[in-house]
Amino acid sequence: MTDIVDTELLIVFADFSGYSAQVERQPDLEVARVLDDWYELAGGAIAASGGRVVKFIGDALLAVFPPEHIDRGVAGMLDLKDTADRFMAGHGWQCILVVKMNFGSVAAGHFGIGTDRHYDVLGKAVNAAARLKSKGIIISGEVFKRVAPGVQARFTKEAGSDAYLGAPKAADA
Repeated sequence: MTDIVDTELLIVFADFSGYSAQVERQPDLEVARVLDDWYELAGGAIAASGGRVVKFIGDALLAVFPPEHIDRGVAGMLDLKDTADRFMAGHGWQCILVVKMNFGSVAAGHFGIGTDRHYDVLGKAVNAAARLKSKGIIISGEVFKRVAPGVQARFTKEAGSDAYLGAPKAADA
């Protein structure tokens, strides 16, 4: 466990609503091709925003951004949601990307067995991100208070919650 560290990160979970029903209607090879293209698209967008994909599991992804890239990370995920929804529609799939983000302390490092170890993040902040509920894009109060006012303006407070919902693209103007 020598390479595992305690660090603060922006944690992102994303997956497609409607994916399970959609893949029941598609041949496995078509699903694999679309997901492989999705992985390239998402991975490139996340890296361009200063983050890193931790892992893909089916249609889901876990990504992280260091604190100095929190604004770029949140804005990048808003843009990726729009791009992902168009990507799936372009394939004729009825899926929309759901994105959940939290900020906090995590145990980060390489986990696994013997030489089969992979970078991962673990901890309460990761679990809190996974538990956020949304049909689109949501950030925790911890994220909201750390982002710049221009990024904050793209979100509205969720009633009865400490979370904020992403505004439609038209609200950016």
